[in-house]
Amino acid sequence: MSVRRWFGYGAALVAASVALVACAPAPEGGETGAASESCVRMVTNSGGLEDRSFNQSSWEGLQAAEDEYGIEVEAIVSTGETDLAPNVQQAVDSGCGLIVTVGFELADATLDQAAANPQIEFAIVDETVDAANVKPVVFDTAQAAYLAGYLAAGVSKTGVVATFGGGNQPPVTLFMDGFVDGVAKYNEMHGTTVRALGWDKARQDGAFTGDFEDINKGKALTEGFIDQGADVILPVAGQVGEGATAAALERGGASVIWVDSDGFETLAAEFRPVILTSVLKRTQEAMVEIVGEVLDGSFTNEPYVGTLENGGVEIAPFHDLAPLVSAELEAEIEGLREAIISGELVVESPSAP
Repeated sequence: MSVRRWFGYGAALVAASVALVACAPAPEGGETGAASESCVRMVTNSGGLEDRSFNQSSWEGLQAAEDEYGIEVEAIVSTGETDLAPNVQQAVDSGCGLIVTVGFELADATLDQAAANPQIEFAIVDETVDAANVKPVVFDTAQAAYLAGYLAAGVSKTGVVATFGGGNQPPVTLFMDGFVDGVAKYNEMHGTTVRALGWDKARQDGAFTGDFEDINKGKALTEGFIDQGADVILPVAGQVGEGATAAALERGGASVIWVDSDGFETLAAEFRPVILTSVLKRTQEAMVEIVGEVLDGSFTNEPYVGTLENGGVEIAPFHDLAPLVSAELEAEIEGLREAIISGELVVESPSAP
């Protein structure tokens, strides 16, 4: 039966299924009510809803699911660490059958609530939680970051590129591993010596701002990289990355590779001249898929892993900086993409999902 027709069945079937629980009380007469009475709650991490990262993209995906399936979605926004556990509790108390939490900060609260509420399905974005009713939504961003690193080395005029993170955590360092390996591949293919500052893959240590919100820290760190000759910078630091775009714009001669969403589309228009590309996590598609699984009863705790093969990760168009990318370089990047998808080229990282 179709998803929309499912909602016409009686309350007894609803209670026995794993489909989304109606947030509002069922109308008299035992009918489940309109599809809009079925709901999902999403809890953001402390970066807030419009973080130009995976809070925002996860929310966009749930809005798309709302349009496709006729459900009702609502975001509960966290502004600090003390909000996290209470917000997950609020989401559970809503009566919704699917709770989406975003980021490592919410792992403990998600695990606690999942254990206490086995009848509710949970999905956690960009983190792994091991529970029977929790689906991790993770992304092998090293694959796409590898392409971005190759691109960075190919367009660099100074022979120096750089990356930094908000914190030394697997979802962050996964990008950085792929990026420096992509730079190394370019050097191998072209006999060049492009240097990647900010990350030592062997030591799993490098440059971090220590948070994901202080834009000034990102600007200062990027200015330091530019002073060392870097002309392409990959910040993996949420909102802190805006500091990198500000520094690149003010200094001139440098470009930025954004992460998670297409920075050309999500950042302020003034930064478009310095956005080379973005390493994308296509969280939107994952959210629609997971809502559909809950609705049709096929939801499991098997992780959703975004890859180049399934389209869960990718690099964005080059937009205004496309003239920097030669046809030959673009063809080489496409060849690498095909090699990764086929398994001929394996991008490795200790942080891989």
